[in-house]
Amino acid sequence: MPCKIVVLISGSGSNLQAIIDQGQTTGSHYQVAAVISNKPQALGLVRAQEAGIATACVEHTQFDSRESFDIALSEVIDQFQPDLVVLAGFMRILTPDFVRRYLGRLLNIHPSLLPKYPGLHTHQRAIDAGDSEAGATVHFVTEELDGGPPVLQAKVPILPGDSAETLANRVLSKEHLIYPAAVNWFAQGKLTLRHSEAFFDDVQIPASGLAYETA
Repeated sequence: MPCKIVVLISGSGSNLQAIIDQGQTTGSHYQVAAVISNKPQALGLVRAQEAGIATACVEHTQFDSRESFDIALSEVIDQFQPDLVVLAGFMRILTPDFVRRYLGRLLNIHPSLLPKYPGLHTHQRAIDAGDSEAGATVHFVTEELDGGPPVLQAKVPILPGDSAETLANRVLSKEHLIYPAAVNWFAQGKLTLRHSEAFFDDVQIPASGLAYETA
């Protein structure tokens, strides 16, 4: 049986599309069981529907607290009995209870070379700091925002004249490669979280994650 995943989105879902596309190839070990958004107009819901994938929407604006929203969200997620929950542009800060509920089977992708630049505006921060490179990191989610152990990183050069937008586009092209790869690793049983550390084939992953070029 393929690994069942549920993908959480808030927007256009380009990483979702990459995960869907990889999931339909012969080398894939996972199946996207459902896509859930906190925004009813999210384009990612349309992408999922066009691929024949179940969708749901849990609007955060209908709840008076993060806790009540996360409880309702987890109830919808659990209807699909996923082996893995994937955050793909899900623009909500998750409560500790939610994270603990799915600990070890909750992945996120962040548009920086973690631990650099957690949070927002990562591309502009990298440019302003004079960095020579930027990138993206797939990581396990823990209670610390963008602080879970990295799994896989891809780097891109920061070019003279880059804006946050041009750099973001270059990084996004790498995101579309590394996120499906990491999801497939998890589905194969290669990727695990143990005592707050990430492991690949029973070997602890370095603090900066595996490099995509050599992984």
